[in-house]
Amino acid sequence: MTSRKLPRKKNLSAMRMLGVQLGTARRAAGFTQRGLAEHLVVDEETIASIEQGRRPLKPDLAEALDQLLGTKGMLSAGVEHLPEIDQFPMWAELYMQHEREAIALSWYDNAVVPGLLQTETYARAVLRNRVPAYDEDGVETRTAARMERQEILYRKEPPTLSFVVWEPVLLLGIGGSAVRAEQLRHSRAIAELPGLSLQILPLSSPYHAGVDGPFTLLETPDHQHLAYTESQRGSQWVSDPDEVSILARKYAMLRTQALTPQDSMALLDRLLGET
Repeated sequence: MTSRKLPRKKNLSAMRMLGVQLGTARRAAGFTQRGLAEHLVVDEETIASIEQGRRPLKPDLAEALDQLLGTKGMLSAGVEHLPEIDQFPMWAELYMQHEREAIALSWYDNAVVPGLLQTETYARAVLRNRVPAYDEDGVETRTAARMERQEILYRKEPPTLSFVVWEPVLLLGIGGSAVRAEQLRHSRAIAELPGLSLQILPLSSPYHAGVDGPFTLLETPDHQHLAYTESQRGSQWVSDPDEVSILARKYAMLRTQALTPQDSMALLDRLLGET
């Protein structure tokens, strides 16, 4: 298994330092970010993200940059000596960045409604159930951040979004009956958004490819495929292609096992009629 526990600030500082070194070398060589990107046939955003420490510098690109900028292997050495934990620091910050930039996102959950689909009151109730508990300021700060993330749903050109949710999630009474009813109504409305698919995996299904827990798949603007998993022990990024492929295959199977989007909306209608 190549996915590992995510590092803390040490990796973030290392990536930012490497980004500063790249920016300094680029300017000394007389390149703009756009000019450097065009020369290397990569997106300008890729260069900007690396320089800001938001995206890891890959070994092959580091080698090309060393040759072009005359940095004599400095960038390649920096990449080689970054802490070896998928080179993805500060999971929450990096996850939200990738989520904002993603062109496609697929999310399976069997514990709570996915964060991008949560109402404010439901999100607050979920956060208040954390052990050890957040203080009230912490709850409010995290609730606001979760609501801000949802702007991607309403963009003029939103990413392609797919959600599979296990039916018991919809039956949970987190926050009380009023919160649950509001969340069901919101989920039903969200299901109508263009470019978004919401499918429910029913309790009656004899098949379940997601028994190991929730995960998210993302495709970045430069077509990098990443995955993110959550468990009681913490959060993990998965960038190894073989591991991402396994999760992608699980998600594909979950979609075949779940109700169709139309039947899922009918199930939400039935549940709303029972509240």
